[in-house]
This record gives sequence, structure tokens and C-alpha cells, in this order.
Amino acid sequence: MRNVIDEFKGRSEAEIVEELDTKDHGLVIALENTERDFNMGTIVRSANAFGVRQIYVIGRRQWNKRGAMMTDKYLHVYYVGSTAEFIELMRSENREIIAIDNIPGSVNMAETALPKRVVLVFGQEGPGISEEMVQAADKIVAIEQFGSTRSINVGAAATVAMYCWLQQNVL
Repeated sequence: MRNVIDEFKGRSEAEIVEELDTKDHGLVIALENTERDFNMGTIVRSANAFGVRQIYVIGRRQWNKRGAMMTDKYLHVYYVGSTAEFIELMRSENREIIAIDNIPGSVNMAETALPKRVVLVFGQEGPGISEEMVQAADKIVAIEQFGSTRSINVGAAATVAMYCWLQQNVL
């Protein structure tokens, strides 16, 4: 059984993708420095749930798709060979680059207006985004922590950030 809502049951992948593309609200996601971990699949699954139509994978082409639960079939996954190539592409599309990472100099999510034409960039669990992405980002945003842990995992952080963007731009 495919993981689709009742509205899409019995319809082909192509039909589902075509209909979802008509509802594109413009949020774009990018994953940089990712390894073959479960978090990437989680991010793809959350992106699908929130209506994201485009995901860019920077660098590695392989990723653990199990966590995506086949939801990657219903959106557009693009592979870009390098961070520099990705940055150039986003600039040519006039997209602001907002990196989500809790590094020095980042601003709190609660205090941040997330623009409509944006790409939210997430790094690998642990090392985060690259220095090249830090330098290119229009803004680096951190999700505030209120417990004893320094951070939440990247799959959870991506879900929170996408929902914050939806609250500000769609809902």
C-alpha cells in the first residue's frame, strides 16, 4: 500500500505528481554534506507532507530512501555536483539562501521572517553546513533549544523549519 492520502489512492504516480505540481507554493529545500543516513529520507518525507515540490541534493547522489517511505516519487529531486554550482543556480533563480544551523552568528527562528522565494538548506547530522555555504547564505537561522540538548537532529530541524515557513507564507 502506498503512503498516499485517500484523494490519491488508485491514481498513478504521474497523475499525483502532476496534481501536486499545480499546488506548488514555492518552498525549495536543499541538503548539503549528507551521508547515507535515515535523516535525509525523513526530510524528503516531511517535504512531501508540506507540499514542497523541489529538493536539491548537493554532492552525493546516494541516500537512504527508506525513511522517505516512497514519498520521493511524488516530488522532484535534483542532484547538483557541488556547493558552488548549487549557489550559482539559486542566485540565477533569485532565491534567497537560508541555511538552518545552530552555529555562531545564526539568528533565532522565532525572530526571523522567512522570505517567500527561498531555499532552506540543511547540512549533515553533526558537521552541519559547509563553510562555503556559510559564506554564501543570505542568513543562517537556528532553532532555539529550551532543554539540556545542544540541538535537535537534522530531520526534526528540517520539519520545524518547513512548518515555520508555511506559517509565515501559506497558512
